[in-house]
Amino acid sequence: MRKFLLIALLWVSGLLAAKAQSITSPDNNLILTFSLKDGGVPTYQLTYKKKEVIKTSKLGIETKDVLSFMDGFTITNTAKATFDENWTPVWGEQKTIRNHYNELLVTLTQKAVKDRFIRIRFRLFNDGLGFRYEFPSQPNLNYFVIKEEHTQFALAGDHKAFWLPGDFDTQEYSTVTSNLSEVRGKMKAAVTANVNQTTFSPTGVQTPLMMKSKDGLYINIHEAALVDYSCMSLNLDDKNMVLESFLTPDAIGDKGYMQAPTQSPWRTVIVSDKAGDILLSKLVYNLNEPTKFKDVSWIKPVKYVGVWWEMITGKSTWAYNNLESVQLGVTDYSKTQPNGKHGATTANVKKYIDFAAKNGFDAVLVEGWNEGWEDWFGKTKDYVFDFVTPYPDFDVKELHRYAASKNVKIIMHHETSGSVRNYERHLDTAYKFMVANGYNAVKSGYVGQIIPRGEHHYGQWLVNHYLYAITKAADYKIMVNAHEAIRPTGLARTYPNLIGNEAARGTEYESFGGNNPDHTTILPFTRLVGGPMDYTPGIFQTKISAYNPENKSFVHTTLTKQLALYVTMYSPLQMAADLPETYEKFADAFQFIKDVAVDWDDSYIIEAEPGDYLTIARKAKGKNEWYVGSITDENARTATVKFDYLPKGKTYEAIIYADGKDADYEKNPQSYIIRKMKVNSKTVLKQAVAPGGGFAISIK
Repeated sequence: MRKFLLIALLWVSGLLAAKAQSITSPDNNLILTFSLKDGGVPTYQLTYKKKEVIKTSKLGIETKDVLSFMDGFTITNTAKATFDENWTPVWGEQKTIRNHYNELLVTLTQKAVKDRFIRIRFRLFNDGLGFRYEFPSQPNLNYFVIKEEHTQFALAGDHKAFWLPGDFDTQEYSTVTSNLSEVRGKMKAAVTANVNQTTFSPTGVQTPLMMKSKDGLYINIHEAALVDYSCMSLNLDDKNMVLESFLTPDAIGDKGYMQAPTQSPWRTVIVSDKAGDILLSKLVYNLNEPTKFKDVSWIKPVKYVGVWWEMITGKSTWAYNNLESVQLGVTDYSKTQPNGKHGATTANVKKYIDFAAKNGFDAVLVEGWNEGWEDWFGKTKDYVFDFVTPYPDFDVKELHRYAASKNVKIIMHHETSGSVRNYERHLDTAYKFMVANGYNAVKSGYVGQIIPRGEHHYGQWLVNHYLYAITKAADYKIMVNAHEAIRPTGLARTYPNLIGNEAARGTEYESFGGNNPDHTTILPFTRLVGGPMDYTPGIFQTKISAYNPENKSFVHTTLTKQLALYVTMYSPLQMAADLPETYEKFADAFQFIKDVAVDWDDSYIIEAEPGDYLTIARKAKGKNEWYVGSITDENARTATVKFDYLPKGKTYEAIIYADGKDADYEKNPQSYIIRKMKVNSKTVLKQAVAPGGGFAISIK
């Protein structure tokens, strides 16, 4: 009897090891299937409405010092679960987010190492898939070093893709639109100059990677909850159309130092047959943990102006003088000659404070206020800033008093110059300084090569640093807007004081030669999938030479497209980036920037096609106000705008800020018209959009 029972158990175990395991999404449109192939290799596949999204693809992690987690597995347990909740973000594009998924947890045991096992957890939502590797605590698994992660995404065809060159240090490239088979041929031209860049492959691309299949599926591959792990890029096998994970290495080439119990970030695949569903997806946020903070009352969306664009254009400077070499604590700035172009002076900052107060803005960002800017760039200098010592012409206490008297906050700026060790050395002191002087938000920067030397912006060491800076800021109730940092992976759900990131080409590039007209029609489908971007829109003076005669760049949008970006480029941190005197010349158009909300109850995708056009409507948080933004690429078009999200039976006044009849982003970008009309839930508006143009609507 015992012998028969043992044989039966072995037979059942064998069936479990061989049988494919499947789950469906709550709406039954998606099917995830997991199975072991020959040699005990874990694989998965994904379909959407019976169309292949991910063909059979291998899973596994190659290690350096222990037996790799690649093959030799048997399935020793599976568990299924369903989860459904609604949660309220501290800020966001909608008041409530539904987190609804079916889960499959597979336990895999390797016979080659006694009792060693791992788990792979799959979560299938209506809008896509998330999965991760988990390494529970166990006797025969403690520390291990990752050599490479080999997660595959085998695609069903040669999809149209919106891609950036794979790079360990920057995402500040123009997006290339091409078939995947064309990536190799277009890579050289796509890798444009940057202050710090490290590409790794002629077919390497970054995430979020947006694609469109020939049979009409929109597919987005990214990651969620990137913590204590290296950032994932993707390497393309362009003969077989297979994407495979490629982690950022450290200074000696290792890709992750792990200690059980631990887990990888989630690998995400968002999919739909509607482009707008990609924009509305909150899958990446849902795969992150709820907020760690009991008190979030100090975290508030911010609309701000700043002493920034005048320095980006070259009208003024960050540096106080023209010295070629300075040393903190040694150089006596009071004995040096000012260059006459320093932007962060007490008098100039007061002008911005006055403008902010007059127009209802929350804060003023000030860059270049602290000693050290003369030789900060490109020197891999360790002790470059101390983040507390102002230049002689910047009176911290007087500006604190003046801003407070106007009910305006000043946003601190911390440029690390890539010297992360130096920043951590000064972090507590810098945050204490902020609290003492009334600053509750900081823009941090990581321009240049990282110190410790050899580390990359997107490696495990820097991933941990960014999170350390955010959590440390929370101890002082400070909000963080990190530039040149890792692109977001939904961590703002867990740490909502992370109210902004850059991690892509922002408006500053309009002064460096210009962003392509399709740039902002792509970013919401790629960069913004993981979290908001501090894009810094609102440039009305599109000829940079008006501020700096030596700079011949121009902004590759019309003026009203700049207005539309406040709706289409979601962020709880929105800057009116142009100079106060320019806004005063266009006061009627500036009214939209003054009115538009930065926090929302709901969002509606009216029209969307990545790389071509985008029209979004949003309802302001707690108000009966709606705002619409519509943008296009270099091609003129006519947008069809529905208002069916408005309450039925009520009529509202809409103010439309639109391109003029002769508007064109190259020839006549400042041509615009403003008109009013009555709208209700049945209204349908046909609105012309100029090349490189857009329009904005406020509805009250």
